Amino acid sequence: MAVVTQPGGALVAPPGRGSEGPWRVALGRLVRDRAAVASAVVCLVIVVGCLLAPVYAGNVAHANPFRSNVSGTTLVGGKTTPVLMPSSAGLGLGVTPIGPTWDPAHYFLGADNQGRDVMARLLYGGRNSLLIGLSSAVLCCLVAAVVGVLAGYAGGALDAVLSRILDVLWSVPVYLLAICLSVVLLTSGLHIGPIDVAAGSLWVPIVIIGVVYIPYVARPIRGQVISLRNREFIQAAIGVGASDLRIMRRDLLPNVLPTLIVFLPLMTALSMLTESALSFLSVGVQPPDASWGTIINDGLGLLYTRPAVALAPGLLIALTAVVLNIFGDATSEALNPGVKLRGGA
Repeated sequence: MAVVTQPGGALVAPPGRGSEGPWRVALGRLVRDRAAVASAVVCLVIVVGCLLAPVYAGNVAHANPFRSNVSGTTLVGGKTTPVLMPSSAGLGLGVTPIGPTWDPAHYFLGADNQGRDVMARLLYGGRNSLLIGLSSAVLCCLVAAVVGVLAGYAGGALDAVLSRILDVLWSVPVYLLAICLSVVLLTSGLHIGPIDVAAGSLWVPIVIIGVVYIPYVARPIRGQVISLRNREFIQAAIGVGASDLRIMRRDLLPNVLPTLIVFLPLMTALSMLTESALSFLSVGVQPPDASWGTIINDGLGLLYTRPAVALAPGLLIALTAVVLNIFGDATSEALNPGVKLRGGA
């Protein structure tokens, strides 16, 4: 090792670089993972595009995606064309929306059966789908962390009660439970003490989806805390008289935080899929709001004439879910390099 001679003749070692912390090491692994970077870029593009929905609708498409436009017209190839044209199939009854023009300023993806711009609705619907997916995942992970750490550390009767509650939620099929809660909350809203959520609020699907997936996160957290409870550093904290709250907050929670970080993108993707399914069944996002699930429902009757109305949001749901799962797997590998979720020993 190199040494430095000071004026007094003393030999000292040069100051060395401090070792990198585990979070910086994990971030370095994540940045070097090409699949993780690519998935993050795709996800960022989708998020930014949805956030710019008002700009696109107001300044590019000049359309109101929430107002019917059954008698409107648009320009296609320089010619004025009705947005809803008389049907040419069968007896010629009804109307057929205009198809994709591939012109961003004039119904890029065509119109739905109400004459609304599908592209503008797609971006606005993505805002709600992403908001509900991320908010539900955050709510689920926060509640699951509290329940899992409390049940795993406390043990005894409290663990038994919380575990049985989780088992009951776990035993009911997710979509059946979500539909039952949606029907109830969409009728009367949510009123618990100072909490007052209207029946048509976006908080209704957020709370429903966040609650139904709590057992899927809380049970692994509880198991991890049980394994940590008998470790030396926990026993040392108990020995020096640290309070239970301090041990859970300062010793246990930081050790389960990587698991929660891994769960967050995975639960976001799962929550988005659930929200789309509920909205497709008309028990999720309620009009006049829109989501990718409601747009698919709007395009259900146009599958044979204007498939882009239903296919576009379906493809975006699939793409977003895939990139979030890839990013979640890459995050797990970065935080736990011994675990390979995408294949390999």
